[in-house]
Amino acid sequence: MTDRSATMAAGSAPATADAHRRPLLEVKDLRVHFPTEDGLVKAVDGLDFTVAKGRTLGIVGESGSGKSVTSLAILGLHKRTRAQLSGEVLLDGVDIIGAAEETVRRLRGNKMAMIFQDPLSSMHPYYTVGAQIIEAYRVHNNVSKRAARARAIEMLSLVGIPQPDRRVDDYPHQFSGGMRQRAMIAMGMSCNPGLLIADEPTTALDVTVQAQILELMKKLQREFDSALIIITHDLCVVAEVADDILVMYAGRAVEHGPVADLFRRPEHPYTWGLLSSMPRLDRVREDRLRPIKGTPPSLINPPPGCRFHPRCPYAQRLGEICWTVEPELLEGPNDHSTRCHLGPVKAREVFVAEVEPLL
Repeated sequence: MTDRSATMAAGSAPATADAHRRPLLEVKDLRVHFPTEDGLVKAVDGLDFTVAKGRTLGIVGESGSGKSVTSLAILGLHKRTRAQLSGEVLLDGVDIIGAAEETVRRLRGNKMAMIFQDPLSSMHPYYTVGAQIIEAYRVHNNVSKRAARARAIEMLSLVGIPQPDRRVDDYPHQFSGGMRQRAMIAMGMSCNPGLLIADEPTTALDVTVQAQILELMKKLQREFDSALIIITHDLCVVAEVADDILVMYAGRAVEHGPVADLFRRPEHPYTWGLLSSMPRLDRVREDRLRPIKGTPPSLINPPPGCRFHPRCPYAQRLGEICWTVEPELLEGPNDHSTRCHLGPVKAREVFVAEVEPLL
């Protein structure tokens, strides 16, 4: 295990008691396809994972890997006239995919909520921050406007907004980027949802504010005992807050496991590529970062066999199987699953001998 992996994974190992909780969210064989004039875009193509209360799942991958499409499917935000959805998304036993729109609407905001990447475009510019939190709270709670305003002030205080009783009447443009993100978190948590999804919650923020937002999310999760999904392309973010990591590529899961185990023993070449393309701060690099060569494949006509094989530096070693047979997602020790023809044993040998020394 590299120094960096040890540092990133430290403190992220799941507690034994939490590891055996009943899942709050169960995603089974989720498929989200979009018909277009050029063909069927298979944005998510057979995805399985679970998240329990009090646990955090980090979903990572390049742009176009299916991360955000997955989150919108969980929230029931895909229009059935534009998307073909199949599989199951069970939130506390209720199937979001098969449920009526009114049922999903009642769950959204009350049982599940989302923090979007850009709070300035996600919040209405013509209404005060407080008015938007009040509206979101009253939709799901039969309370007076006065009580809802008190709840808005309470939530703004909880997320660290100074002078919340005054700032509740400010407009979104009067908040800084970090404060707008805090306000979005306050809105999302106002109804104590069991599931909170954060889509790139720190992308537009500077490093100091990023750390504050991540710490705030961990604090609120502990307080509300909620399940948390963080969607990002930054492995450093998930290493900081996640219990488990799901690595997606071309609409499919290629690796999934506990954060500590995945950083110590990554088994998929795509995960190795993500780790190799990250800068290090603990020592001087002797060479440049090594990005993953090539570009993500077409989701209309994905490559045959392993979808990563056109960009994989190890495909030639295994020969024809990589570009003719699609590998299955096989579970190994410690709930660590990998979709690769190398297999866990061979992958570990390659990682230790060729990849780990360069990280």
